Amino acid sequence: MKDERVRAAIANWAPRFVSQGVDFNDFVRVTERVETWPQWLPAWVENGDLHAALAREAGARGRTLTAGQAWNRAALSYHFAKFVWMVDMDLYRAAADKAVAALAEVHRLLDPSAERVEIPFEGTAMVGNLRRPVGLGRPPLVVLLPGLDSTKEEFFEWENVFLQRGMATFSLDGPGQGETGYTTVIHPNYEVAVTAALDRLAWDSPVGLAGVSLGGYYAPRAAAFEPRVKAVAGVSGAFNFGEVWDARPSLTKETFQHHSGAANPEEAREKAFELSLEGVAERIEQPLLVVTGKLDRLVGWQESKKIADQAPSATWVRFEEGNHVCNNIPYKYRPLVADWLKEQLAA
Repeated sequence: MKDERVRAAIANWAPRFVSQGVDFNDFVRVTERVETWPQWLPAWVENGDLHAALAREAGARGRTLTAGQAWNRAALSYHFAKFVWMVDMDLYRAAADKAVAALAEVHRLLDPSAERVEIPFEGTAMVGNLRRPVGLGRPPLVVLLPGLDSTKEEFFEWENVFLQRGMATFSLDGPGQGETGYTTVIHPNYEVAVTAALDRLAWDSPVGLAGVSLGGYYAPRAAAFEPRVKAVAGVSGAFNFGEVWDARPSLTKETFQHHSGAANPEEAREKAFELSLEGVAERIEQPLLVVTGKLDRLVGWQESKKIADQAPSATWVRFEEGNHVCNNIPYKYRPLVADWLKEQLAA
């Protein structure tokens, strides 16, 4: 019988894996043979290695598209191997590095114009990936903000939704996220990261923000303090992360403890309450789209509605069948967010 953590990972995040590009058959095959949580990372790394081998074989034959798609499946497998796996941080880092390297191959083969951007930040550097739609000189830009356990390596397909609509994307690993998380911890005042990114990019066309999960808190928060942002969308963000703490799976709590730099679970819970839009949401002057799912078990829809209720220019959308980040209905929430941002940035 699978242990509690394996069951929780499957129950809470299966739709997310598939919506981001993990083959459903891979998900079933890998998770079927994982019985204990320590087995999770090695099993997914092995699956990533399988797709990396397919990518190399296709590349050697000059089959660029096939190779690039296989590298993306490899990157996702490596990413999801470690996303909430806090068992051995050396293995975590090795899987993360493989995800970064695999996505670099995706860009080389499928989007050679993609650019890795390093941003000076508090004595270290943040990292993000900039992509541009083909044939447009200076399009609007959407900065994509991950959540607690997502990173830029998870966003290739989500980026494509915006690129297909004529918008550039910049997927940012902010404080406590992805590569940037190697040298930083979570910042409740995430606006400092967005400001640093916009300073570095110096984009002269309209800029929007879109964040998912904890990024659905980060994006509205940053907009409240950053006048260069013209419109913002948040999906399944919490008004106060501490208010949803007790309902979160143990995997999420352990991941937050690590990325926040907390010494113990008690301190992690205290830090969770620091991520709050109290006194901030009413400062969001830009158009704000808040999307949530009624079936969200990780951040109840009521938390997202608090953001919309207090922001002056908010539109709130609740999908009755939607789960966390509405990853079980990506064909609804992704076009909604992308179309809305396109319209706002063109206004």
